[in-house]
Amino acid sequence: MYRHHSSKRPTCNLLVLLCMTGTLLVGCQGDRHESALEEYLARLARTLDAAVPEVDPPSAPVPPRTGEIRLKFPPSTIDSLDFLALTGCALQVTIGKRNSSLGRMAADSQRLLLELEYLRLAPECIEHQRRLGREELASALETAWRDKQKQLPGHIFNATLGGTEYRRFWRRSVSPGDYPAATGSQVITALEAINDLARRWLAGDYRADNLAFEILLGEVATGDGGALLEGLALQGAWLSAADRLLAERMARGPLCAPGIRHEAADILPNVVHKFFIGGVQPYAAALGRRRHQLIPPLDELETLLEAVLPNAFRAWQQERNALLEQLAAAPRHQVEQLKAILAPCGGFPAPD
Repeated sequence: MYRHHSSKRPTCNLLVLLCMTGTLLVGCQGDRHESALEEYLARLARTLDAAVPEVDPPSAPVPPRTGEIRLKFPPSTIDSLDFLALTGCALQVTIGKRNSSLGRMAADSQRLLLELEYLRLAPECIEHQRRLGREELASALETAWRDKQKQLPGHIFNATLGGTEYRRFWRRSVSPGDYPAATGSQVITALEAINDLARRWLAGDYRADNLAFEILLGEVATGDGGALLEGLALQGAWLSAADRLLAERMARGPLCAPGIRHEAADILPNVVHKFFIGGVQPYAAALGRRRHQLIPPLDELETLLEAVLPNAFRAWQQERNALLEQLAAAPRHQVEQLKAILAPCGGFPAPD
């Protein structure tokens, strides 16, 4: 991602040119915010007469590939059924589609929709077969219906959390410089709508609008989970470096003691107010708001499908959540460090 080695940076005009030509990708992401973080760290180091620490953001865990976590299901009792025997049932078309070569190769989202269609149409067909005295066929259809009920959470997982669209949501991306201000509510609306559908399906209401569901998944694929992680990692790395700088300075002795008051004790509050509170915290607050908008609907679906989450997904989920918590806490840790270094000097005064 990023590694800070020196204070030398391309000029603003050069950065703009490189961004326009595509020569520099990651460096253009959030450059305005990185500049504010860099300036704060440099001012802090100068005030405390310390070297600027190296900045090295952590790598975000990569979601497992869809093939690693796709849930598999045993053959169904209807796989060998002659769908012509279901004449008079709307289910006949569903089974025909499912057993066709296209149906067998269908994407996980389409497979889910076929399973829902079966669950919705099968009860009527089962009763129809029983009225005709076809008990064996009716029993086969009913067995398949019960199996599909049990397998439904797994099919929902494959089509959503385990699918390509949700994986793309977490991909690393080159975000616009004003992220997260440039984001909208569409992806959040889509995530919440999919959650509503999943709850309804699991409750036994199997209605589905195929096109609408695919559109929702498409919205999720354009989401900014990866950009959020990048932004938090960038911020966390610079603030972690500032934490280390403050800790090292405190280890050398207090800024204030009986009969002693270092010049830094009077300069530091103004540096913090201007460059941390004025320059860094607005971005930190914006990232925090976006996190609280984006993550809860994802957590909700993961909780809803908890029972079927594959081990590889759980491992990535735990690593991702731990990193999110760590990175989100970075501004608070910095405030605690600032309070600690200024405590011997009477606390944190108002700026001049």
